[in-house]
Amino acid sequence: MKKVLVTSALPYANGKVHLGHLAGAYLPADIYVRWRRLKGDDVLFICGSDEHGVPITLTALKRGCTPQEVVDEFHKANGEAFAAADVKFDIWGRTSSPEHHAVTREFFTRLLNAGHIDRREIQQYYSEKSKMFLPDRYIVGTCPKCGYAEARGDQCDNCGGTYEVAELAGPRCALPGDDSTPVLKPSLHWFLKLDDFQKRLEEFLAAHGEGTPDQWRLNALRGAQGWLKAGLRARCITRDTTWGVRIPLDDPATEGKRLYVWFDAPIGYVTFTQQLFTQRGSPEAWREYWQNPDCPIIHFIGKDNIPFHCITFPAMLAGVNDTPVPGQSAYRLPTAVVANEFLNFGGEKGSKSKGNAVEIGAFVEKYGAEALRYYITAIAPEDADSNFTWEDFAHRYNGELADILGNFVHRVLTFTVNKLGRRVPEPGELGPHQAFVGETATALSTTAALLDGFQFRNALATVLNCARAGNVYFDTNAPWKSLKTDTAECNRVLYACLGRVAAIGLLLRPFLLRSSAAILQNFGVTEPFAPGSAGLRPEDIVKPGLLLGKPEVLFKKLEPKDLPSGQ
Repeated sequence: MKKVLVTSALPYANGKVHLGHLAGAYLPADIYVRWRRLKGDDVLFICGSDEHGVPITLTALKRGCTPQEVVDEFHKANGEAFAAADVKFDIWGRTSSPEHHAVTREFFTRLLNAGHIDRREIQQYYSEKSKMFLPDRYIVGTCPKCGYAEARGDQCDNCGGTYEVAELAGPRCALPGDDSTPVLKPSLHWFLKLDDFQKRLEEFLAAHGEGTPDQWRLNALRGAQGWLKAGLRARCITRDTTWGVRIPLDDPATEGKRLYVWFDAPIGYVTFTQQLFTQRGSPEAWREYWQNPDCPIIHFIGKDNIPFHCITFPAMLAGVNDTPVPGQSAYRLPTAVVANEFLNFGGEKGSKSKGNAVEIGAFVEKYGAEALRYYITAIAPEDADSNFTWEDFAHRYNGELADILGNFVHRVLTFTVNKLGRRVPEPGELGPHQAFVGETATALSTTAALLDGFQFRNALATVLNCARAGNVYFDTNAPWKSLKTDTAECNRVLYACLGRVAAIGLLLRPFLLRSSAAILQNFGVTEPFAPGSAGLRPEDIVKPGLLLGKPEVLFKKLEPKDLPSGQ
């Protein structure tokens, strides 16, 4: 049994998660975790809320409440949304917890002691109107890289570029009631010297380059290589705000400043793992995952998080390892970073602030988790941006889930129940039908390989094609005809089809939990998700003479009235 640690990027707790988030970092990770557990691996699935940073204080200012009230609301709402989508974490943590603050301060101190953090005076934007230094999110302007006019102070939502706030062109305040032009003033801040890690990260990336056994998904790999090619520079890791992790220094210059949210957020993966094992009564067992050279660490992220997970966080881990603690092993750097592109809505990146995204909870409430998990996986933005439309959702749901997959399963089971007295027939020698059975076995092995390689969209397409070919086979061999003229031939066809139905039930387990369980229940499988059951084959459960259960319609077709008006 292999230990595996899987993380999903921490969603920001200043709004409800939407389908774009789900497609980027959460549903693919959940599918992978479920698959690895079916293989018998000991997998931890770690996630939680990112609860610091200036956008939260901005939300609190606009609402007239405290930042804690904002994060409390959305931590709860987002946890419920993921649960509704059948995304199940081992722990749903919070970066505002005292435990996380303590671990983050430890990281800072160890990096400082290793000489990887220094203090510098920089030019910081200041609002004369509001009488305060302005952190990044309190400023908007023109991106120095792509010219987008509404870029944030530290990162552009249009091109994904990052930069120092002073590089922003035409800056203006983004405070409620303050749109004045800020001025630059000197201010002290702390910097992580990323340039210390240039050579180490080049070697680290080379071990995950194209053609290596542990090759990363190309967008993550090439994005990180681009940063290294440009040459790493020190990055400011503190901000002017009072909401976040305190800087652990006895220095008056730290007054009114906190650690940058992108410094503390990835440390949450470590904190939450520690909290999980404390809850389980084994407070030191977290080291078996983070400090175990044989435990793969796999990050699932959206492409906008590539710099932080492929450059900054690995550098932080390497820097912390430079100040070893007696009796403790070094932190392991990530084995794989699975970065997805964007799921767009109406041709634009989904955004809570723009109001053009579909919330997970609202979607599940109307259409169910199975429809959501199928559609988002079927259009997964694995290698390019994809686009959500209601028309395409209805087309795929009705045309693929209902008419192909659901139809094949239901017609085979219903025919067997109604015409063969519910019993799985004795096939005898399959003869020419052995080829169809062989194709079923190939679908199982192909899907397994695709899941291992993080190709979830293609894996699900293989399952659909398995059902599509099953419908053709069923129609071509017409068991309703041979039932009258050649019972043995009818039995052979039905046995091969039932094996295909069982295979689909097995294949759907990481994707559509409820549909998979409903299919396999017809064959008396009561524990379809048992650890180590990835090797289960149709012939293990489709036994001649077995009494089948009464099948139910898996997917009821959508009508135009079921979709939002105007769709």
